[in-house]
Amino acid sequence: MRPDTPAENVDHTAEAARLERTAGLYPEDAEALLLQAAAHLELSGDRPAATALYDRLLSSPTTLDNPHLVRALKASNLWEYGHEAEARAIIEGVRSSSPRDPAAWVIVAEALESHDELEQAQETFTEGARLLLTDVPEPPYATHPLLFGRHRVRRMLGVSHDEWDTLADTLHSMPISLDELHDPKRVWSLGSDNPAELEAEISRLRAELGAYREALSRPFPVAVLHWTADELTELLSAYPSLSAEYPSHEEHLATIEGSLRELSASGTPNLGIVTGTVPSYEAFAASELSSPEDTTLLPQYATTLAARGRAVAWPPQRGAACWCGAGRVYGECHGAGLQA
Repeated sequence: MRPDTPAENVDHTAEAARLERTAGLYPEDAEALLLQAAAHLELSGDRPAATALYDRLLSSPTTLDNPHLVRALKASNLWEYGHEAEARAIIEGVRSSSPRDPAAWVIVAEALESHDELEQAQETFTEGARLLLTDVPEPPYATHPLLFGRHRVRRMLGVSHDEWDTLADTLHSMPISLDELHDPKRVWSLGSDNPAELEAEISRLRAELGAYREALSRPFPVAVLHWTADELTELLSAYPSLSAEYPSHEEHLATIEGSLRELSASGTPNLGIVTGTVPSYEAFAASELSSPEDTTLLPQYATTLAARGRAVAWPPQRGAACWCGAGRVYGECHGAGLQA
């Protein structure tokens, strides 16, 4: 979990404090918000305070959505300010627990890599890939950094490409190839006196940074509001005037899919869907000193949910369940005719 905003534009200490306050207002989103706050504290240089936030999450009586990710981030942070033994112990614990979240594998592997434990990093990347990608027809987007990191470490070790390295090359979409980005000899060009060599290396680094930022964070500039059938029934029962906005649940779902397809066709990137609940919407309306029957609040509510980390990407990955919750594959449900 890393901040979405470029580092040069942020007072990281102030942003961490703001996120902590927001977590207090929205306890259901506290995990995502506190992870963002901890990331800002790391960037501010206050690593002990970041560790305190990770410990706060891990000791919370509330069940975490992704405790392995929190432990991985804690280990990476601890190692950066001298707590190597504790970090190593946590990393081994994460690996032995075989998490299903690729981010946890990437973070512990990169922690090993950054401290020159290249063999261990390769083993960790490979363990995660073997667990998450064996017999998978198409790697989900979230697993791409796992394959890219594995490719990078193996290139540094001088190991010959295997099938997963070839797959990583196929998934990589930047103009500079992975082999070039991950070439160990590139480091020598940074000491060159040749302006052309330095300019070429700057171009490579920019491309690599772009890929890294994309892998770490996919902001949702446009998120469409979705109501489940039960929540929409409750909403319309409490606020009948909203029936003009939502004539039926089936039409509501069709409108969501249609709107997202239009936005995608117009070139809008990184589209998302947020699912609302009536109590949450009522609380939002109260915070805006307005009535839930005010339809202008609906897009604002969707944006607020997205800002709190509640958006899921649209369209779903090939073979994934449809966003509507019907339990069918997206391509056989609302995605019919969209995915090739």
